[in-house]
Amino acid sequence: MGYPDTFEGFMVTSHAKWSDFVKQEFKPKPLGTRDVEISIEACGVCGSDVHTITGGWGEAKLPVCVGHEVVGKVVNVGPQASTVKIGDRVGVGAQVWACLECDVCKSGNENYCPQQVDTYNCYYPDNTMAYGGYASHIRAHEYFVFAIPDNIESSLAAPMLCAGITSYSPLSRAKIGPGKRVGVVGIGGLGHFGILFAAAMGAEVYAISHSPKKEADAKALGAKGFISTKSEGWNEPWKFSFDFILNTTDATDRFDITAYFSTLKINGTFHTVGISDKGFPPLKTQDMMGTGCSISASHIGSREEVQEMLKLASSQKIKSWVETIDISQEGCKAAVEKVYNGDARYRVTLIGYDKVFGKRV
Repeated sequence: MGYPDTFEGFMVTSHAKWSDFVKQEFKPKPLGTRDVEISIEACGVCGSDVHTITGGWGEAKLPVCVGHEVVGKVVNVGPQASTVKIGDRVGVGAQVWACLECDVCKSGNENYCPQQVDTYNCYYPDNTMAYGGYASHIRAHEYFVFAIPDNIESSLAAPMLCAGITSYSPLSRAKIGPGKRVGVVGIGGLGHFGILFAAAMGAEVYAISHSPKKEADAKALGAKGFISTKSEGWNEPWKFSFDFILNTTDATDRFDITAYFSTLKINGTFHTVGISDKGFPPLKTQDMMGTGCSISASHIGSREEVQEMLKLASSQKIKSWVETIDISQEGCKAAVEKVYNGDARYRVTLIGYDKVFGKRV
């Protein structure tokens, strides 16, 4: 059939062979009145992609084309789309649609819309499937399409559209800034953004990690100090220290969670954005009473927050730490396996789309 009726993408067809990709055509949703069609040039590889293709978060709607950190050029727009124009360089994150009519959306929290559509492995209200960014093109509602500042390279901008905003949103909502002390747990794809953004906001930032070898990287990212959790009683010198802890790991089920709670100031917050394949550790009310702390979590960010984040990254010249891999069957396999094995430093972006999909209109 071919473009524009079909796009091409690298698909996973089996959880048993989760890192084996097949290039094949798929049918995108029809171009809506406010939709934007993008010719993709870069896509970040997210831990969410791995959790989806391995089946860690449950059975996926196979075959699945993952990828929700997308940057490319606008090649078509619906008749009522007005926020971007053909030729613009734009990005799409982990959400491509919301109703924009409910009270949640109207409060500026469309990332919590009960009817939201994720960028991949999700059905639109008309029952068409959403496919992600390991592909030639993507279509999304203009509300979830963002202009990329000229001074941020596509390969560096891509990971900001999921990992970046997932870390930025809770920091912004907690009003992190000068005078605040923030702990970032887990120095990986999400955590490195947590340090970058919290430091850029003016906070005093400490990296909290079980990997002492990451101390130099954490300080290079902007952390004032490094706390290793490998030794017994690691938390003792840090009791009542942090206003806010951003947990970016997906290993919370293995935490001595009360140790982390003990490092919070009175009424401080332990906020988690890492999503494990396993449940949160069992808790008793008494575990939180020592500091009167709160537990919270969040999901990506709003349109306004994405735009704020990109403005901050542009003005302060914040750069993701990214490895690039050319997209192909072999490249996709190498990329997701690198993320699965924790070998990325600290994000992976697929590039070289023209080599496999050709110059696209």
